[in-house]
Amino acid sequence: MIQILPAIDIIGGKCVRLSQGDYNQCTTYTPTPADMAKMYADAGVERIHVVDLDGAKSSCPANLRTLEEITALGLVKVEWGGGIKSRLSLCNVLSAGADYAIVGSIAAQKPHLFEEWLGEFGGDKLILGADLKDGKVSVNGWKEEVAMGIGDIVERFLPFGLKEVICTDISKDGMLAGPAFSLYTGLLKQFPGVGFTVSGGISSMSDIVQLNDLGLEKVIVGKAIYENKITLEEIRQWLQRG
Repeated sequence: MIQILPAIDIIGGKCVRLSQGDYNQCTTYTPTPADMAKMYADAGVERIHVVDLDGAKSSCPANLRTLEEITALGLVKVEWGGGIKSRLSLCNVLSAGADYAIVGSIAAQKPHLFEEWLGEFGGDKLILGADLKDGKVSVNGWKEEVAMGIGDIVERFLPFGLKEVICTDISKDGMLAGPAFSLYTGLLKQFPGVGFTVSGGISSMSDIVQLNDLGLEKVIVGKAIYENKITLEEIRQWLQRG
């Protein structure tokens, strides 16, 4: 059964959503990140996906206090990404209570560092974040691209203990138009031993059912929840089935 990971994107300590990664297309929502985490936990969710958008833009985690507020609840496991560009930032995120740290830009731009971190912290703590724009990996808050495809970057880190990859199709993100199904089925065939998380475009529970039938392990759901395209009750019922 595919695991649903509700997304919380944060700017200035508030819940927001971007469309296609554009900071100028930002919608702010009323509940606090901690309130959202509690709501998800009450629905039976065990793990949430949190992105520090300020951190992604500034290259250093900027909402660690918010992370501490979420983890202090002790209700859900937290995977946290955004601005983890140094070992100190990585340690700060883990010290603030994150169960998993998502590393994207450094993995693409300074792969030797991510190799070292995988060796030190392990693939059970570190998740590769690969955000794709026109088939190429995008970095630094989706503002720059590198000449590397998703297959290249996953292949690079497999020998160092990579276990999980979050792959986001930026063109789908926040658009509520369905995910890039063929992208993920292709990755499953190419790397059967890697746990891929689907990110971007989820518009309804039917998308999740289809991804489950295709054999995907995890799916991140963000805007569809905020816009009531997927309800907490639907998530609760799905988790009860599992």
